[in-house]
Amino acid sequence: MIFGSLFGGSGAREETPGIAVVRNITIGRQVRLDALAWRRLTGAAFTLERDTLEITAQGVIRLDDGSHVHRFYTDDELMLQAVSQSADGSDADDFTLFRPWSSTYPVDWADTGAFRNRLSQPVWDEPGLARFQRFWYGEDDRSQPPVELWEAVYYERTGRPVRQIKQACMLYARDIAPEGQELLLAIAMQPEGGDLTHEIMVGLPLLPAEFNA
Repeated sequence: MIFGSLFGGSGAREETPGIAVVRNITIGRQVRLDALAWRRLTGAAFTLERDTLEITAQGVIRLDDGSHVHRFYTDDELMLQAVSQSADGSDADDFTLFRPWSSTYPVDWADTGAFRNRLSQPVWDEPGLARFQRFWYGEDDRSQPPVELWEAVYYERTGRPVRQIKQACMLYARDIAPEGQELLLAIAMQPEGGDLTHEIMVGLPLLPAEFNA
């Protein structure tokens, strides 16, 4: 990892990071999780055999309402997500942890259209998982268009993003005992110059007290 900081010497200067540091989390740092966040849940599909994340990549999404989504990735594609109103993430108050469930390439245009249609539906049925209800759009049970966004992904704290990824996505959730919630994030994802894939991730909300860096 290149952190862009030089020490000592009269010509040394510190480069300005191009990405936010959210609750001390950024590329090259560790995040320690409270494993009770998922171990206390009964029948959850989300499981994790470790309680430490090594952050090796970071993404940022700027939403139309002015808010920011900060995503922190490990080499095995676990994703810790934070949502804030400010670009620097200092007021982040919405945290989720996701792990990959499946990743597939569409077989043809019909498959692409069918997946996008699923993203508009109020429920999500996935083989091997319980039924999830749409979290976005509240109690509205009509078809709704997926959320369209671009994510800039960085592998170094300074410099320009390495990839721009176009995404159409929808978030689903289900209640789970005792008094918990499990999430499903469905994404049609295509990096600039790359192939379209259909991604399913399962996750859970995190309280600020359930992780630190």
